[in-house]
Amino acid sequence: MNKDPHRKREAKRYANPVASREHILSTMAEIGEPVSFKRLSKELGERHQHEALKNRLGAMVRDGQLVADRRNVYAIASRMELVTGKVIAHVDGFGFLSSENRDEDIFLSNRQMRCVFHGDVAQVRVRGRDRRGRSEGEIVEVVERNTHQVVARLYYEGKLNLLESLNSKITHEILVHKLNRKKSKAGQIVIAQIMEQPSLHGIPTAKIIETLGDHLTPDMEVEVALRNHDIPFVFDDEVLEQVDQMPIEVAAKDKKKRNDLRTLPFITIDGEDARDFDDAVYCEKKARGGWRLLVAIADVARYVDIGSPLDKAAFERSTSVYFPQYVVPMLPEKLSNGLCSLKPGVDRLVLVCEMEISAKGRISSFLFYEGVIHSHGRLTYTEVASILRGDDKTRHKYRNLCGHIDELNNLYLMLLGMRNSRGALEFDSKELGFEFDGAGRVTGIEPRVRGDAHRLIEECMLCANVCAAKFISKHEKPGLYRVHEPPKEEKVEGVSQYLAHLGIAFPSEDGVSPKVYRGVLDEIRKRKSGHVLQMVLLRSLNQAVYQVENKGHFGLNYAEYAHFTSPIRRFPDLMTHRLIKSIIHSKSESSWVKRFGRTNKGNWYPYSTDDVLMCGERSSSTERRAETAVYDVLEWMKCDFISDQVGNVCSGVITGVTKFGLFVELDEVYVEGLIHVSTLTGDYFHYDQESQCLAGGQTKTSYALGDIVSVQIIRVDVDERKVDFELVSHSPVTAPRAGAKKKRARKGAKTHQKSKSRKARKRRADG
Repeated sequence: MNKDPHRKREAKRYANPVASREHILSTMAEIGEPVSFKRLSKELGERHQHEALKNRLGAMVRDGQLVADRRNVYAIASRMELVTGKVIAHVDGFGFLSSENRDEDIFLSNRQMRCVFHGDVAQVRVRGRDRRGRSEGEIVEVVERNTHQVVARLYYEGKLNLLESLNSKITHEILVHKLNRKKSKAGQIVIAQIMEQPSLHGIPTAKIIETLGDHLTPDMEVEVALRNHDIPFVFDDEVLEQVDQMPIEVAAKDKKKRNDLRTLPFITIDGEDARDFDDAVYCEKKARGGWRLLVAIADVARYVDIGSPLDKAAFERSTSVYFPQYVVPMLPEKLSNGLCSLKPGVDRLVLVCEMEISAKGRISSFLFYEGVIHSHGRLTYTEVASILRGDDKTRHKYRNLCGHIDELNNLYLMLLGMRNSRGALEFDSKELGFEFDGAGRVTGIEPRVRGDAHRLIEECMLCANVCAAKFISKHEKPGLYRVHEPPKEEKVEGVSQYLAHLGIAFPSEDGVSPKVYRGVLDEIRKRKSGHVLQMVLLRSLNQAVYQVENKGHFGLNYAEYAHFTSPIRRFPDLMTHRLIKSIIHSKSESSWVKRFGRTNKGNWYPYSTDDVLMCGERSSSTERRAETAVYDVLEWMKCDFISDQVGNVCSGVITGVTKFGLFVELDEVYVEGLIHVSTLTGDYFHYDQESQCLAGGQTKTSYALGDIVSVQIIRVDVDERKVDFELVSHSPVTAPRAGAKKKRARKGAKTHQKSKSRKARKRRADG
């Protein structure tokens, strides 16, 4: 206090004066870092004025001069880091701020999350670290509000009309004003317009604009997912007017100045329920060995003019979204299922990648050019598989095409060998097929098997995509690469430790390569719990994104890779087409394009690096959005499917282990649910993160990833997409762990008791 230049002023104001605000700020500035209350009181010489100093510091925090975390560590507000990013909400009410400029997300407490919705853009002041060592933030300003409508369930609380959002990441109560209860009833599912956004001191308000019904149905669940994830699903009038002016079939004038390939027997190979055919293939064996492969892709860029309403709508969506029985297309159906779809028996405009492939499976040369084709056959994966098996009936049906399909298969086998020697990764992921009744309810769930027919067409597409990436890298225009970066060191270390516990070596000392991952993947496949362990390995990898800077593709082990083959359903592919066509229609020399007739004038690619960068970020974001929306619907459908099976006993496998319980996937219906730790009897169980198991403290019982279990279905909450199980029997797949140490046992017991105590308090609080 003696060093405080304002001590006389403070003495006149207060009977027990403390350090002035100016002196506190100058002292903290000299220290130069966030400081604890204990240290600050010592530096200020205020050891005996703790209460008064706390009051002053609290006032400075309220006035915005200081910020403080939960541990009473103080910092000067003006010197604190301000970060702008997207709010990511958690179902338990807290959240995080995700910023591209930081590797680490910033934790936002439940109180901070009261003033934002999931998906809002906010500016946050970093306050320090919380008890768990996470960066913790305080919201300074909400920069952008991104939730304007919600799908919610109406309920009453006394005289209050309230909404509970069906988006689990929106945990706010939402108040409805001016509701006529005679026309509405509790439990109805409604669409509501947000009138007042949430704030720290007030709940959001809304008005109901549409009532969907009393109970969720499969069709309604799709609409809920679309609205929850802000996915546009209706084209505006301006777009539809533009499409209406387009012809139904390809105009004769549009077929000119293109390579006429209509006599070549191009075919499409897709699933039975496919409607948009954007790729066709043709393959022939060369006299001197090797193959000539032509991959023809729908020339979407011919119809989607840059800057047009259609172009803007496609960019906004950036991807088609595929739900069971329903598709939200990136382009209107007149294009996606009509003019751009490579249907058999009709002429279609295409952009072709023609490749010369050696007898060893290497692409020796390639060309891009505009063409016109006439598909000779629309084949399904099932039919191609039947042809390759030698089925006489199917081969007779497609007798004019079998020779070309056989040659495609010969090429595929060579490319597959190259893929394996390259060390490209292929996980045995499960794609589920759903069977429905007339009312749209799920009646059966079965996995769809990927066979050689799927892989054959996939390898052809990979070849064309690699050529497109090489094309982008050669020509001096900013393009979009499909980038899959190597896994982060800490992720590799975590999975390596876990696999070592199972006796699986992960040789990562000299750096991690796709070949190392491939070797581990091959070893994992030999295990009984192989498909579960594959998911552990998969979670250690980064997600693929679209970027201007080429960083290679780790999973496929390509030095460069881009998306070219699906412009009907992916905007980045359309951008790649535009870049290639800009070179075709220019006068610049390029050995990788072929021109037919005079080029068409026009600016085919008016994009700056910043434009392409923004497009990549947008496309990466909308891809994740689509995946999440589809996941929500599939989980709802699976829960709805087993909702009448409560009490049944089913077999399954442990797919996840946490401190609060075991996640189990049922064998025949592929539904995942939770065995809560409180229902496991006979011991107190401790979560061992390294070995991914719940281990008993007194016994040698442990429950680990991949273990086979039998469970009883106890509860199904369809709206929440949650299923609860109770354990009936357990069969360890791996050798049981040695008994846990007593110290761990005590810790496990204590954790278990605390958990039960918290649950009891919560039940009392809930009334």
